[in-house]
Amino acid sequence: MEISIPYGHSEWKMQVDSQRIRGILTPCDVNTTSKKENAIIQEAMDCPIGSARLSELAKRKKNVVIIASDHTRAVPSRLLAPRMCKEIREGNPDAEITFLVATGFHRQTTREELIQKFGETVVEKERILVHDASLDAQMVSAGTLPSGGELKINRLAMEADLLVAEGLIEPHLFAGFSGGRKSVLPGIVSRDTVMANHCAEFIAHPNARPGVLKGNPIHEDMMFAAKKAGLTYIVNVILDREKRVIDAVAGDWELAHQEGCLRAGRLAEVKTQEADIVITGNGGYPLDQNVYQHVKAATSAEACVRPGGVIILCGEIGDGHGSEAMYRSMKEGIGPLMEKIRNTPRNQTQPDQWAAQIFGRILEKHPVIFATADGDRDMLRKMGFLPAASLSEALRMAEEFTGKETGITVIPDGVSVIVKGGA
Repeated sequence: MEISIPYGHSEWKMQVDSQRIRGILTPCDVNTTSKKENAIIQEAMDCPIGSARLSELAKRKKNVVIIASDHTRAVPSRLLAPRMCKEIREGNPDAEITFLVATGFHRQTTREELIQKFGETVVEKERILVHDASLDAQMVSAGTLPSGGELKINRLAMEADLLVAEGLIEPHLFAGFSGGRKSVLPGIVSRDTVMANHCAEFIAHPNARPGVLKGNPIHEDMMFAAKKAGLTYIVNVILDREKRVIDAVAGDWELAHQEGCLRAGRLAEVKTQEADIVITGNGGYPLDQNVYQHVKAATSAEACVRPGGVIILCGEIGDGHGSEAMYRSMKEGIGPLMEKIRNTPRNQTQPDQWAAQIFGRILEKHPVIFATADGDRDMLRKMGFLPAASLSEALRMAEEFTGKETGITVIPDGVSVIVKGGA
């Protein structure tokens, strides 16, 4: 049978003996042929959950800030942004709207990426600012997180008369789900705040897993931050494997997000199918731009691979490792890396330590083959991965560990599923 893994803007295909396939894990299919993306978004905004319409909220609000996702997310901002602006101006034609791009700990979003994301009209006509977590002077102290770290939020958001957000709800490897409160933390907070929230203790917590919100200490910090920031209203979408909008929620930032997580969870939950070889990827562009983001797919594979089995990650990684700090720490060796992280106190978390910690946890137990056609294979080797130039080469390498007749589980988009019953 033919298996297919999204890769960049296309996909990788390969023929595999069907007798070896233990499962192909994908989210539930949703028939959206009767509704177009624009209609789905508009319906959500017409019927906000637990909130007045955005136009009502915008009345007498002069300074309105819309938190928007950055270049690493497949959020269809070109569909969301014009509708949100239109409704805000229906409530207050004189509103001064600013889009604050929530980069969190990622690199700055380029103008070209903004145009690709928002469309040229929005970029030309609206005020767009890109958050920089390293600029402490642009932050406002907003108290102490439940984790004990200082909460510092972008001043622009804190001084807004109305703070709203657009976003995407999908499974998240340690926050449970993306979207909602996550637009604030890590989206528009300081680097110190991100590191307090992403400490080794919390990353290792049994409830810091995909699809889990209750008792998740990382989620609890994020909720606290969103309340302190004064986040009022959200429009969040749910996407299918082709990155098309299949559902949307709008309204109160907490209630609408709760409903969105329930819907996303029902679509994303799959039962583990254990195998000696697990093949996965990050769903193609934009999440396969760097190694850093692939920690998400790796956690889905981790939940399916048998002890001693092999994980194959597939990604274009045109942006390289995506984190100099993660790269430096991983190339010291997995043993020294994990020893150091396990002894790092909560208030001394290092940049991108969380990604290195999760990769390290997996690499301690399993060989991980990283298949990329043009990515830097020397870099991958230094980080502890086994590089391959194609999916077929990666499978041949995996079989050297497991044998040629062993079972294979395929997770085409490891970001889009919540694997239940695994590690």
